[in-house]
Amino acid sequence: MADNSFSDGVPSDSLEAAKNASNTEKLADQVMQNPQVLAALQERLDSVSHTPSSYIETLPKAVKRRINALKQLQVKCAHIEAKFYEEVHDLERKYAALYQPLFDKRREFITGDAEPTDAESEWHSENEEEDKLAGDITNKAVIAEKEAAAAEEPNPKGIPEFWFTIFRNVEMLSELVQEYDEPILKHLQDIKVKFSDPGQPMSFVLEFHFESNDYFTNSVLTKTYKMKSEPDKADPFSFEGPEIVDCDGCTIDWKKGKNVTVKTIKKKQKHKGRGTVRTITKQVPSDSFFNFFSPLKASGDGESLDEDSELALASDFEVGHFFRERVVPRAVLYFTGEAAEDGDSFEEGEEGEEEELEGDEEGEDEDDAEINPKKEPSQPSECKQQ
Repeated sequence: MADNSFSDGVPSDSLEAAKNASNTEKLADQVMQNPQVLAALQERLDSVSHTPSSYIETLPKAVKRRINALKQLQVKCAHIEAKFYEEVHDLERKYAALYQPLFDKRREFITGDAEPTDAESEWHSENEEEDKLAGDITNKAVIAEKEAAAAEEPNPKGIPEFWFTIFRNVEMLSELVQEYDEPILKHLQDIKVKFSDPGQPMSFVLEFHFESNDYFTNSVLTKTYKMKSEPDKADPFSFEGPEIVDCDGCTIDWKKGKNVTVKTIKKKQKHKGRGTVRTITKQVPSDSFFNFFSPLKASGDGESLDEDSELALASDFEVGHFFRERVVPRAVLYFTGEAAEDGDSFEEGEEGEEEELEGDEEGEDEDDAEINPKKEPSQPSECKQQ
């Protein structure tokens, strides 16, 4: 019988391989003639060839040497920037001393230890003209009735629940407050910020001053935030100003049965041998704003925190910074809600401006052949301490 594995002296496997190779070449030719495929390949090549790292790799050694010198200069700039922020901290300490007499008077008005004079109480509201016009056309009898009602109005001491109201008005703070925290926070009389002394490591302390209450014996609860204002040796280019790196709380001397940071639970246990059941009680942690004074410690000695702990610590730092930068300096505006309203209005304005800009861009696309206006140079953002 004839052997079918050969045809004219050529193995059938070789013929099949040659046929497949021919088909592959034809398919490749068809693909490469497709404009969409070619465009996608070109875009892919462009993105690879134009990445900064790939571009730097193609530069001559002499140019790379000069780039390394620029990085050395950049590190020196970061260290100068760190010194700048240290001096900013000194200025903050200086002006904190100027603010403090005003904050002390604020506390006296809030607690009722002092009463503002008529001159100190004068404030021109936005609706003053409307109120005046309404008063001119109001019947004298109605005015007299209002005056009588005003005379009967209660006159509480100071401004009741001033700081507690701020906690309720600020979402970042209200999220930390539980219902059983509220009666305690109503005893809060003042919050102060104290900066570290000259020559000491950069830090600030939040002081929460409480009147005598039924919950703990402390008159002041403190939270200390430690800061760093120097480039990281491992990553100096990441430096963007001072950052909070750790914090310490304080011990709250709770009165018996008043500790809201723990709760007592009962649990039944069954004896394996006798089968008897007993009830035991144990204390477990409970959500509370006052856990704020028992913070997590930043990782040290080579140990690393888990993801949840890192998020909790970052949130704690954010709250401390917010107290220092916003709440304490502008307390009355957070009490009235004006500070929060201003923030909402600003965000809406940004969104509206963005939509308007998008519309302008569309218009420019349509009229590009007729007009090409010059763009205004962008303004540098205000430098703010971290």
